[in-house]
Amino acid sequence: MADDTTDTPATPSAPPPSSGAGELIPINIEDEMRRSYLDYSMSVIIGRALPDVRDGLKPVHRRVLFAMNDLGNLHNRAYKKSARVVGDVIGKYHPHGDSSVYEAMVRLAQEWSLRYLLVDGQGNFGSVDGDSPAAMRYTEVRMDRLAEELLSDIDKETVDFGPNYDDSLEEPLVLPAKFPNLLVNGSSGIAVGMTTNIPPHNMTEVVTGTLHLIDNPACTVRDLMEFIKGPDFPTAAIITGREGIMRAYETGRGSIPIRSRTEIEANKKGDREAIIVTELPYQVNKARLIEKIAELVREKKLEGISDIRDESDRQGMRIVIELKRDAMSQVVLNNLFSMTQLETTFGVVMLAIDGGQPRTLDLKQMLERFVAHRRDVVTRRTRYELRKALARMHIVEGLLVAQDLIDLVVSLIRASRDPDEARWGLMNILSPELYTREHFKDLQRIDYAHAKAQMELLVSRARNEEPSYGGLAHKYEGAGFSEDQAQNILEMRLQRLTGLQREELFRELIGLARDIIRLQDILANENSLLSVIKAELMEIRERYGDKRRTEISGAVDEFTNEDLIAEETMVVTLSHTGYVKRSPLSEYRAQKRGGRGKTGAGTKEDDFVTKVFVASTHAYLMPITTKGKLYSLKVYQIPQGSRTSRGKAIVNLVQFGEGERLAQVLVTRDFPENRYVFFVTKKGVVKRTDLSAFDSVRASGIIALGIDDGDELVGVMITDGTKDILLSTASGMSIRFPESDVRSMGRQAYGVKGITLEEGDEVVGADLMEPEKAVAEPEAGAEPVPAVERDSAILTVTENGYGKRTQDTEYRQQGRGGKGIIDIKTTERNGRVVGVVQVKDTDEVMIVTNGGMLIRMKVKEISVIGRNTQGVRLIALENGEEKVMAISKLPEGEESEEETETTSPVEAAPGEAAAATPFDDAAAPASSESGSDSDAAGSEPGSEG
Repeated sequence: MADDTTDTPATPSAPPPSSGAGELIPINIEDEMRRSYLDYSMSVIIGRALPDVRDGLKPVHRRVLFAMNDLGNLHNRAYKKSARVVGDVIGKYHPHGDSSVYEAMVRLAQEWSLRYLLVDGQGNFGSVDGDSPAAMRYTEVRMDRLAEELLSDIDKETVDFGPNYDDSLEEPLVLPAKFPNLLVNGSSGIAVGMTTNIPPHNMTEVVTGTLHLIDNPACTVRDLMEFIKGPDFPTAAIITGREGIMRAYETGRGSIPIRSRTEIEANKKGDREAIIVTELPYQVNKARLIEKIAELVREKKLEGISDIRDESDRQGMRIVIELKRDAMSQVVLNNLFSMTQLETTFGVVMLAIDGGQPRTLDLKQMLERFVAHRRDVVTRRTRYELRKALARMHIVEGLLVAQDLIDLVVSLIRASRDPDEARWGLMNILSPELYTREHFKDLQRIDYAHAKAQMELLVSRARNEEPSYGGLAHKYEGAGFSEDQAQNILEMRLQRLTGLQREELFRELIGLARDIIRLQDILANENSLLSVIKAELMEIRERYGDKRRTEISGAVDEFTNEDLIAEETMVVTLSHTGYVKRSPLSEYRAQKRGGRGKTGAGTKEDDFVTKVFVASTHAYLMPITTKGKLYSLKVYQIPQGSRTSRGKAIVNLVQFGEGERLAQVLVTRDFPENRYVFFVTKKGVVKRTDLSAFDSVRASGIIALGIDDGDELVGVMITDGTKDILLSTASGMSIRFPESDVRSMGRQAYGVKGITLEEGDEVVGADLMEPEKAVAEPEAGAEPVPAVERDSAILTVTENGYGKRTQDTEYRQQGRGGKGIIDIKTTERNGRVVGVVQVKDTDEVMIVTNGGMLIRMKVKEISVIGRNTQGVRLIALENGEEKVMAISKLPEGEESEEETETTSPVEAAPGEAAAATPFDDAAAPASSESGSDSDAAGSEPGSEG
C-alpha cells in the first residue's frame, strides 16, 4: 500500500493519521498505477538499461568491474573463476540472476563486441557465429589493463559512493574514468519507452577530439569531426558515406550504412570467380548470414551462386561465395548487399543518463560531460592528496625535530609509566609544566636556545632546497609536539635514528613541500587543472591508441533494381497485334546468306512479327503510338521468353490511351544534350526534336509529335544533328538530304515534308548516313575521297526475302522534299521494300518474317551491286504467304556463335520492379544530362521545300 494520503479527504471527526498495522488508506487506482509504473520505468531507465554519460557504463558493468577490483582481480594478477566474480557481484551489489550478470561480463571480454576490451577472458567466451560461452564454472577472468584506468584513483574520494541493496556495503555511483568510455566502446540498451544505441569509436580519435575541445571550448561538432571521423567498429567493415555520421553527431540520432569488405577472386583456371568476404558489419552473426544466403539460393531468389563455404580460422574471417561460370560477379554482389546482412544500417541513438535524467546528446555535449566529470574527479583527488600531503609533512617535521632532541625524547619515554603519559610528555616537552610531574622531575631541562637554533637550521636548509617552503618554527610555539606527531614518535623504530634515515626524512619533507605547492596551484588555477586532465588523456592515447579499423568511404547510392540486374544484349521483338518479348542474343546463331532461319517467336495465325531490334537490358524502350504519344519502360521490364514463346501484350506493360496502338519504338540509354530524335511518317513527313525533351515520361505518356489522320509513324532515330537522312519507299525510291535541313521542333509540332511520294507509294524505312563531303586536303594528284568509310553501304531488303548492298556514295545528296532516286527494282520477284539500313563489312543483321522466323547473317556475305538492280536471295521463305517484315542491325561487339546452340533461358516472371542507370544509347555507356521539355511550334506537312 502506498503511504500517500493526499487523495483521502480529511473530516473533522477523523482520527489523526496512524502508522499502525491494519490501517486501510483509500487511494485512486489510476493514480497508483501511474505512480507505480513511473517508478518502475525510472528504475529500469536509471538503474539498468542506460549508461551514464560520465563513465559510459550501465550499473551491472560498473558493479562487475568494481567487484573485480575489490577481489584484486587485476590485469597483472592470476585469473579467477568467472563464477567467483559473478558470485561476488550478485551477493554484494547486484541482486539479479547469475546468467544475466555472466552475460554482461562475457560481453566485456568479446573482441567482436567491444572495440577495447575491459575484461581479459580465458576459455570459451563464444564466437561471432553466435556460439554460447562456456559455463561460468569453466571460464576464468581478470580485469584488462584498460579497465583499471576506469577505476584509477577510486580510493581517493574522487567519486560519490552509495549504499548497496541491503545497506551493508557501499558502491560507487560512477567510476572516475580516465577516458571517454561511452564513445570509445559505445553502448546499446532498451529501456521503457526509449532505447540507446551508441557506436564504438577509435581511442586515438576520441582523445584527440577531447583535447581539441579542452583547448577550444567554443568549437562546433563539425570542428570535432575533423578529429573524430566516425564510428570505428571492432569488426571493421566499411561505412559508406558521411551524411549519416554528421546527422548523428549533430542531433544525437542518425543512420549509418555499413558494408562488408569484399573482393572478387578468379580461380586458378580463370573460368570462374568467387566473392571473398573478410569483414562483416558490426553485430552481424556470420553463421546466420551464410544460412540466409544458402536459403536465398535454394529458393531461386538469388542467382549466380554455385557454392558457399566458411574458411575462417585464427588468421581471420574468410567467407567464400563461388559463382557460376556465366554469373556477373558485381550483379551477384549487389544482390547480396541488397538481400542479406552483408550490408546493414546502424541506427544511432546517443541517449545516456545525464544529471540523473535520460537525455539525447550530440557529440560535443558528450565530450563536454566527460570533461566536466574529469574536472570534478581531478579536483577531488587533488584536495584529497593535498590533505594527505599536509598531514604527512606535519608528521615528518615532528620526526625531524624529535631526532634533534633525541636524548630528551628517549629520557622522557623511559621515565613515562605508560604510552598515554609518554604521549602527554611529548605534547608538553617545551612547557615548564612537564617538570612538575613526579616522573619527569629528574629530566635534564631543555636548552631552549639550542632547540630554537636547531629549528632555524632545519628551516634554513629546507628553504634552500625549496624556496617556497613555508617553515617549521610556528609548529613549536606552543607546549610541544602535536598529538599526531607524538604518536608517530612513539611508533618510530630505532633505525630512524641513523644519519641516513634522517636524510631520507629531510628529502621526503622537501618532496612533500613541492607536492603541496603543485596541488595548491591545481586548485587555484583553472589552466593547471586542465593541463593535468590533458596530460592524463595524452598518456591514455599513447598507451592504448591504435589505428582505425573501419574504413569510411564515399557515399554509395541506394541500390536500384537495375543495379541488381545483369546487363545483357537482348533481341526484342514486337508483333502485329502488340505482343512483345525479349530473348538473349546468344540464342540466335549467325547463318549463311539464303539460310532458312530459326523460329524467333510463336505467333497466332493472324499475328506476325513487325519489329525486331537489339538493345541492352538497361536501355530505355519507348513505345510511340499511332496518335503520337510516347511511353517509357526499361528493356528488363519486358518479360524474358524463349526464342519460340509468344511474349506478353505491350498494353499490360504500358498504359496506352483509348484508341491508341503501337506504331514505333525508340531505344536509348540516356538523354544527353546535343542529341535529337528524328521522326519519319508513312506520308513522308519528317521532324526533329531534342532528345532531352523525353527524359521524364509520365506513366500516362507524353506527346512526341503531331500526326495527321491517315498517316502513321514508320521510323524514329537518335542523331547528333550532323548526319544525312536516307528515306526509302515501298516502291524502291530513296532520298538523301542533310539533317540540318530540318530544324529542331517542339514535341507537339507536326513536322515538314521529307520526300514527295507517287500515288500509292509510302515511306517504309529510314536510316542515318555520314555527311557526303570531300576530304579537306587530298594528296597531290589524287581525287577527293568521300568522308564516309569506304566499306559503308546501304542494305535494302524486300518482302520476298531478297536484298542487296550498294555503296552509299551512289546515293547522292539532294534537297529535302524531292522525289528521290531509284534504290532497288521492286519486281514481282522482289516485292515491296520493307526496310533499309546502313552497314559495314563487319556488321551483322537480323531479318524477321511474319511467320516468326529470324535469321542472323553477316553483312559481308551479301553482294555489293548497283542501285538500279534486283539483288540476291537473303532468306528462304516457307511459302508464298510468308513475308519479311523487318530488318535490324546488331550492335558492334556481339560475337556470333557459329553453328552452336545455346540452352534456352529460364522463363522470367513478368512485371519485376526496375530502375535506371544512365547510358548514352542502347549500345554504349556515356554521361547523362537532362534537357528541357518545352514544346516549340512546328509547321504543317509540306509547308517547307
